[in-house]
Amino acid sequence: MRQTTRRGAAIVAAALAVTISPVAASADPTPAAVPSPLPPGAGGTSPYIVTLADKPLATYAGGVAGIAATKPAEGRKVDVGTADARRYRGHLKDKQTRVARSVGAEPLRGYSVAANSFVAELTRAQAAKLMITDGVVSVVPDRLLKPTNDRNSVDFLGLSGRKGVWSTVGGPAKAGEGIVVGVIDTGIWPESASFAAEALGTKRPTKSDPYRPYRHGDVTVMNKADGDVFIGACQTGEQFAATACNEKVVGARYFGEGWMNLVPAEKRKDYVSPRDAQGHGSHTASTAAGNTAVPVTEQGVDFGKVSGVAPGASIAVYKALWQGADDDSTGGVTSDIVAAIDQAVADGVNVINYSVGGSSESSADDPTALAFLNAAAAGVFVSSSAGNSGPDPESLDNTAPWQMTVAASTVAPYPASVELGNGARFNGASTTVTAKFGPKPLITALAAKAATATDADAENCLAGSLDPAKAAGKAVVCLRGVVARPEKSAEVARAGGVAMVLANPSDQDLGADLHSVPTVHINAPDTQAVLDYAATAGAQVTLLPTGASMPYPQVAAFSSRGPSYRNPDLLKPDIAAPGVAILAAVAPPGAQGKNFDFYSGTSMAAPHIAGLAALYLGEHPKWSPARIKSAMMTTTYDTKTATGKRNKDVYAQGAGHVDPARMLKPGLVYDAAEKDWLGYLEGLGHQTGSGVKPIKGSDLNYPSIGVAELFGTRTVTRTVTAVTPGVYRAKVDLPGMKVKVSPSTLHFKKAGETKKFTVTLSLGTATADAPVTGSLTWTGAGTAVRSPILVTPQSVHAPTDVRGKGAAGSVSFEVTPALKKFPIKAYGMVAGPKVPSTISPEDIWGSQFAITPPAGTKAMELAVRPDNPEAQLGVIVVRRVNGVELLEYVSDVLSADERIVIGAPKPGVYLAIVLNFENLPGTTETPFTIQANLVSAKGGVGSLVATPQNPKVTPGVPLTVTAKWAKVPGGRHTGYVEYPNGAGTVVTVN
Repeated sequence: MRQTTRRGAAIVAAALAVTISPVAASADPTPAAVPSPLPPGAGGTSPYIVTLADKPLATYAGGVAGIAATKPAEGRKVDVGTADARRYRGHLKDKQTRVARSVGAEPLRGYSVAANSFVAELTRAQAAKLMITDGVVSVVPDRLLKPTNDRNSVDFLGLSGRKGVWSTVGGPAKAGEGIVVGVIDTGIWPESASFAAEALGTKRPTKSDPYRPYRHGDVTVMNKADGDVFIGACQTGEQFAATACNEKVVGARYFGEGWMNLVPAEKRKDYVSPRDAQGHGSHTASTAAGNTAVPVTEQGVDFGKVSGVAPGASIAVYKALWQGADDDSTGGVTSDIVAAIDQAVADGVNVINYSVGGSSESSADDPTALAFLNAAAAGVFVSSSAGNSGPDPESLDNTAPWQMTVAASTVAPYPASVELGNGARFNGASTTVTAKFGPKPLITALAAKAATATDADAENCLAGSLDPAKAAGKAVVCLRGVVARPEKSAEVARAGGVAMVLANPSDQDLGADLHSVPTVHINAPDTQAVLDYAATAGAQVTLLPTGASMPYPQVAAFSSRGPSYRNPDLLKPDIAAPGVAILAAVAPPGAQGKNFDFYSGTSMAAPHIAGLAALYLGEHPKWSPARIKSAMMTTTYDTKTATGKRNKDVYAQGAGHVDPARMLKPGLVYDAAEKDWLGYLEGLGHQTGSGVKPIKGSDLNYPSIGVAELFGTRTVTRTVTAVTPGVYRAKVDLPGMKVKVSPSTLHFKKAGETKKFTVTLSLGTATADAPVTGSLTWTGAGTAVRSPILVTPQSVHAPTDVRGKGAAGSVSFEVTPALKKFPIKAYGMVAGPKVPSTISPEDIWGSQFAITPPAGTKAMELAVRPDNPEAQLGVIVVRRVNGVELLEYVSDVLSADERIVIGAPKPGVYLAIVLNFENLPGTTETPFTIQANLVSAKGGVGSLVATPQNPKVTPGVPLTVTAKWAKVPGGRHTGYVEYPNGAGTVVTVN
């Protein structure tokens, strides 16, 4: 159960702040069935981003006396240079200052174009107080974010060639011409051939060359296909002169104040300029819009030619991700990223690529997401990586509906194989084995372990972990993990090894990386067989450049999966695009001297979509981001499974794999704009101050249909706009569900005409509490417009919890079943020990307690009670899974007796964080007790019985259930009334 009230939302920021506290950074605490006190975090303040409700310049439609609207007209960029823009920006700055000073803080930095936010150093108590301040939307910690990390993807996508998509738009030079792609990443390596172009001059554009960029003083000016103007800058800095920009790279800026405040100088390993030290930004930029037909030869291997998806488009670089000395210091902080978005929108980019993500799903009102909302409202298409935490469910990030959330798929692999001396052969992938290599002696990395290395470091071939005396002249089996794959072959080479077998310890994708020695990458379960053989005396191996080709495109194992944790009615990811073994430009310092390299990740998939959006805008400059998203999503095809069958897993592929040839002729589109997105936020419980009515996620005019909890019958509404007029007929494929589309035929007489339809859903033969997937397809005018559908029918509607008093008694409540068979069973009563503690407002990290429900726990009730009922305490509960914290519950502020109930708790360590907002007069701290009651299938005191136990029911018709208890001692006790599929009602007594 997730429970967030308006006042409860006040301390969401404090909950998220725990992710940077020492407690959160440590290993999971020892499991405990009772609240176990944890050491407090360090004192002091932390940087937070405070977002205010007033609109930024990009979406301000007027309302402040004497200041006219600054929101641009459709198809135009926001003009930040007008007198009204300057006045309104000053108005926002004044308000930001007043809000910060209301809690005794000062703004460090402020943003006003795509976001109305400021950064301030705050204690947790100050942050929580700001969240209950009128006009404040969110307060979140300034956290560190990370880049999400046919063989030629543009050939595979059907862009190149005599009949490719480029040929239909006038050739590669016209593909995306007049469009600017903004890349928020690690910067750019301007010397790369993928970015080569004529130097920027002062010559103005002509009729024959209308989109030629030129220098005008210190800025770059470029007319765009939408009739507007891009005005950017080439910001100078370390090893980056103004001449680094050209007619391809029309702007380059860097944003690092937040990161540099966080990371000490000795741990910074980057250029203080737009120059790329890592390679990630150069890779994404060149993938989206790099030059066409750039020849690539690396390590003596000719890989042919590479091209960007929209080679005619221009690139504007916004460096907000930074290279540190280690993983903990590498990445970008939220405030720098918001600053980059703010500037990109002000400059006038058409598309933003955002290959960045957090370790857990961001909220739709996160400062970055809100900045992207305003960017999209201003007409900027935003392509975002889904994350690389797959194949686990609920592992996505960047799930807001105004962003395109992109999963990673495979392209044609580079097949290779490993042939052992005993005759066994295993298929894999390689770009460094171009001819038969071997036979060579084969050993495990553990057998080559250096005396000072740990077994784990040696198995993973970390730097310095192998002994040259043992590895010289041999092929070494290294396990995947811990460090980048090419670093492993570099260690083998350093130790004198001549080849490497890179082995996945579990089922994962195969990366065709450029390695320092000939390498074949194999997958589990073959790994164990190779390790076992390599451990035998006289083991030999031969690497071969041939092997079985794998079906493609498949969704990569690492690609993050849905469902969305925070937006359950929104089907995410949206779409799949190439993201495995993508060859593109990199930065030599971060790639062992290479100019091009193979990278894998949803980071590589997102720029394919960004490039396709640029290509689309080159043809339809005035189209909204939502229209383009719809055109891409409704013209996809299914990916494949490992066996070559159709993959219909919408949690993996979203709507399916992007199809550039079909996307330009979508037939119908589902459009949306700022008002829809604000309504969506209101529907999630986020107060936007816009006055817009709340919209359920299921009712958002989206190209997919999701109903996370379907009980009985549900009708959703959609509106479609004709791109190609004609008669369209609906067809639904949703096994086990009853579905009616009304009307089932739509007749459009002209382009631009809109029509509404409804989809009514109810349970048929499908299993309750299990997702059902399918599609709705409109066929007509020579095309098919397909929308994925995902519905989860529910088994019951029942109260989350009920209360009673006394040693014996009963409570009755109404339950509505959705199943014909409806057994009911009761468990409990139980009471955990009360753990005493104290807290003062100076404890800015709060008092933290760990509770680990044992496997099979039916329900958990957590109670926090101050000794004095007038005390002002708040409670947050987060669940830690594999080191990542997920927000489960935020209490009301100022609660005298906070009670938190979680039915059927998911596995993990639950952290209860108690905050004190203000001491009572005459006191320095507030005493309280915390108690955790964990209901299991066995044990307890007294008795709890639920009746009826096996009632005869009619689905959809309510029945009365009575929970009766006896012999229950004094004090809070908890029980659980359970229905089919684990759903239930918590019963609290005393």
